[in-house]
Amino acid sequence: MRGPILRRLYLSAKFPVARYSFARPFSTYPEPKKASSFWTLTFTLAIVGGGAWLQNRYFNPEDTITSQAQLPQKPSLGVIDTLATMPAEPAPGTVGNLTPEQEVKLKEFWVLTLKVFGLTLEELEAPQSTTTSDAATPAPAQDKKKPKSRWGIWGRADDDDTKSGSSSGTTASVASISITDGDDKYGQSKEFKQALEDMKPEEIRTAFWSMVKGDNPDSLLLRFLRARKWDTKKALVMLISTMRWRLLEMHVDDDIMFNGEASAVKMSQDSNPKEKKKGDDFLTQMRLGKSFLHGVDRAGRPICVVRVRLHKAGDQDNEGLERFTVYTIETARLLLASPVETATIIFDMTDFGMANMDYAPVKFMIKCFEANYPESLGAVLIHKAPWLFSSIWTVIKGWLDPVVAAKIHFTKNRQDLENFIHPSQIMKELEGDEDWEYKYVEVPENENPKMADKETRDTLMAERQKLAKEIQDTTIEWIRASFKNETDAASAAEEKRKNLIDQLRKHYWVLDPYVRARSLYDRLNIVQGGGKINFYPDSGKESESTSA
Repeated sequence: MRGPILRRLYLSAKFPVARYSFARPFSTYPEPKKASSFWTLTFTLAIVGGGAWLQNRYFNPEDTITSQAQLPQKPSLGVIDTLATMPAEPAPGTVGNLTPEQEVKLKEFWVLTLKVFGLTLEELEAPQSTTTSDAATPAPAQDKKKPKSRWGIWGRADDDDTKSGSSSGTTASVASISITDGDDKYGQSKEFKQALEDMKPEEIRTAFWSMVKGDNPDSLLLRFLRARKWDTKKALVMLISTMRWRLLEMHVDDDIMFNGEASAVKMSQDSNPKEKKKGDDFLTQMRLGKSFLHGVDRAGRPICVVRVRLHKAGDQDNEGLERFTVYTIETARLLLASPVETATIIFDMTDFGMANMDYAPVKFMIKCFEANYPESLGAVLIHKAPWLFSSIWTVIKGWLDPVVAAKIHFTKNRQDLENFIHPSQIMKELEGDEDWEYKYVEVPENENPKMADKETRDTLMAERQKLAKEIQDTTIEWIRASFKNETDAASAAEEKRKNLIDQLRKHYWVLDPYVRARSLYDRLNIVQGGGKINFYPDSGKESESTSA
């Protein structure tokens, strides 16, 4: 019995200590003293037994691999229009696949969000839910409808609001929302209240529509609702704290995406050592291909590959790692084609050693997906994890929300990967059939000429804000008619609203070259402009691209 266990540990775990200790028969070692022999044998059995238990506990493909029959066999290649709805069935709880109870929750969430924007909409409070559906939890007692006030273009404030002559009363009403049941892992209640203090309602409104980008605003709100199990108040806390994080902490849109790789090149040439290091750190990660976006899995989800062996703790400071992480996530958002709303990450653990382990960026990445990019992960594949990763995984798993942890799968070889990705779209580096390898294309001079045209950018931004205002007005009409059971008016408002959202999404791609520096994926012709994406531009299977 001992022989097969030892051979398994030697062949599959590839642990250096194991190779040294078990490569030769026990008889070839000098004969130890009796007591020493006992403890040596005990320690050896503990390692072997523990290793076998951990191997089965964490790396058992029967427990961690999704059945191939559950996923499409091969997604179509060629140009995909991210603005068009694909023929696939939307996932439950997403746009196009909402239960009546979930649609009510979406409307309730819109009312709360618009209140944060400074609008007084007490008349739009939803009637008390009578459903017991698990998909949409009934509103708690404190959500009971407030006394109605007279309706105006933007609603009418309560008496206190009218006396103050401002929207401060409305802001105060939502500022009282907090999470009190312990479900606040990242302290978002505090950040939510801080956002309402630090940011004016109009700033929050502008930040929201900036965060929407080319997405459907309903899809964005639904991400937060699903993440908070359809609790509208918890979803609001999460949404507003995320906007504060984007705007005031990470500066996602006004710095990371606006300046992009071209700014990193300029920083790398700076005479200031600190600035130069920031630029060099960012470009080093891009040039190495420490992580990159390539292709799609069987469900049509964009794939991000993280080559863990290329990371060395201390090579870059945490700020640089966080900037690179957010840049990659935000770029991946551009590759989502409706109804796909999530991505797949492959952590390639080939040749992983303890020098590659760095807990700080792991914690930051977990926080990103749990707190700031909810419902963005489709699957996480930890590929070829060595035996020594078992103890590390025990620590990491303790940090994860159970919903996120359930999306993590361990894969050992090509066959395991094929359960998630078609073999023709697994690159050879991962033992697949696709003859592709990562190569960084350097930033050419004057790559972003439109970003210097501030006048056109301001004009386009004003047009976008006007469209956003029209969507808000129509959303109010839609909700008011729905809650009053005015079926025809609700249907008309819903259709008008859908057309406005389509216009907003198309308009983003007109604005895009004025607010986002070009990326590697633009230079590779993967992001083709106008909402057109080609995941495999060199496949020879390109479709005809139509204009936006």
